[in-house]
Amino acid sequence: MSFLEVRDLALAFGGVRALDGVGFSVERGQVFAIIGPNGAGKTTVLNVVTRVFAPASGQVLLEGVDLVRMPRHAIAGAGVARTFQNIELFEGATVLDNLLLGRHRFDHGGLLSQMVQGRRARACEDASRERVEALIDFLDLAPHRNQRVAGLPYGVRKIVELGRALATEPRLLLLDEPASGLNPEETRDLAFWIDDIRHDLGVTVVMIEHDMSLVSEVADRVLAMNLGRALAEGTPAEVQSHPDVVAAYLGG
Repeated sequence: MSFLEVRDLALAFGGVRALDGVGFSVERGQVFAIIGPNGAGKTTVLNVVTRVFAPASGQVLLEGVDLVRMPRHAIAGAGVARTFQNIELFEGATVLDNLLLGRHRFDHGGLLSQMVQGRRARACEDASRERVEALIDFLDLAPHRNQRVAGLPYGVRKIVELGRALATEPRLLLLDEPASGLNPEETRDLAFWIDDIRHDLGVTVVMIEHDMSLVSEVADRVLAMNLGRALAEGTPAEVQSHPDVVAAYLGG
C-alpha cells in the first residue's frame, strides 16, 4: 500500500462536478505535484484531504487510515499540515508567535498546569520553543524572528506560513501554490527548501503549482487535472507533453 492513496473522489456543488472520480497514490518521501488550469479542482482535492469538504464518495488513505472518516479537528493530529493560496497568518503577532501556534496539536499539560506554569507545562513549552527555533534557522527566518507579520514582505510571509505548517511535525505536507507571488530568487529558495523538507525532515509533499519550472525541478510525479477529472499522471516531462494536458491549457 502506498503512503497516501486517494481513491475515486467525487464531489459536486449544485450541478457542478468539482471532483469526478479523482484518484492517485503517493509514495513515502515523494514530492507529488497537481497541476491544471484554474477551476480544475486542484484545491478541492486538498480541501477533501484536510476535511474542509466531505466528498460524496471516495477514500483518502494515509498509511491505510481513511481521513474521510475523521473529524476535521483530528487531521492535524494525524500528521497532515497545509498552506493556503491566500496567506492565513496572525498579522499582529510576531514570526515566533505564529510558528508557536503550529505547536497547538501537542500536549502542553492540563489547564491547571498551564495556568500555574507547572513543571510539565514548562517542559512542554521549552520543547516547543526549541523546535520552533530550529525551524527559524532551517528557513532562514532569524532576521525576522521578533517582527510582526504585518510588516513583512509577501515572500517572507509565505515562508512563515510554511514554517507554521512544519511546526506541527507533519508526515504529509500539502502546499497550495507555494510559489504564487514569489520572485525568481524566492522561487529558487523554495525549491531548495522543498528538497530539504523531503530529505532532511522526511516529510512527504503534495503540492499544487502553476510554475512548471518549479514542478519540473522538485516533483517526482505529476497529476494533471481539468474540470474535476484526472487527465494524465507521470513524470513532469511526460505530463507536460501529454496531448490532453496541452489541449486543456491551450484550448485544443
